[in-house]
Amino acid sequence: MAIVINPISPVAVSVFGLDIRWYALAYIVGIALAYILFLRLVRDKNSGVALSKKQYDDFLTYIVFGVIIGGRLGYVLFYNLPYFLSNPLEIFMVWHGGMSFHGGLIGVIIANFLFSRSAHVNGWRMLDLVATVTPIGLFCGRIANFINMEVMGRATDMPWGVVFRGVSQIPRHPSPLYEAASEGILLFIIMILLYTKTNLKKYPGALTGIMGMLYAVFRVVCEFFRAPDTQIGFLTSWGLTMGQLLSGILFACGAVIFACAIKKQK
Repeated sequence: MAIVINPISPVAVSVFGLDIRWYALAYIVGIALAYILFLRLVRDKNSGVALSKKQYDDFLTYIVFGVIIGGRLGYVLFYNLPYFLSNPLEIFMVWHGGMSFHGGLIGVIIANFLFSRSAHVNGWRMLDLVATVTPIGLFCGRIANFINMEVMGRATDMPWGVVFRGVSQIPRHPSPLYEAASEGILLFIIMILLYTKTNLKKYPGALTGIMGMLYAVFRVVCEFFRAPDTQIGFLTSWGLTMGQLLSGILFACGAVIFACAIKKQK
């Protein structure tokens, strides 16, 4: 028997006529919590990063712009380019949903190295710290996906299948929750343990490579339960999705980064 849920309003609260959406709140909370943990980690004398308070605040600004611009452009280019070419103003309407992790990742990497170059710090050490706290934002984003009834799963007869009353009568895998658990909670536990309990932070870039590989694995697995984007469908006759394709590329990149980090330090 499926779990029946009433659709949740995408608007969390209205203040003086201004609608504040769950999607926006998820990004704000996710980035804020990740930044707080980031500041705690850099206090470690072995972090290899020492900046002024103003520089840390500047770094946050770089990362926020990297996430938003990269995530949105990634979604536009990878998932729905024909639509946005016909409706260019929709590109700026981020509150309607539609962000790509892979695009956001590229945006964060670019923002990180732009900042690191201007601040004269090791960009890979900074990126390792970012990689360690990133799952916090991923968790918040996937919860927002579930509230918005986005990227829902494929049809299922499992007892935990979800039906949103009045939207669809077909029970579906709550795939955003699968991703919140794997890409968010589990990945965070692994990354924080690797950072605090191993010597990998002494190999600039190693943690970044591991995070990329682990995320790719979790995303590929979750995509087997997630319905493909309607505007794209499956990329092959045997069921490859865009998320799996991009994650495969990410895994390869992560492996190269990890191998180079270990080799260079040795």
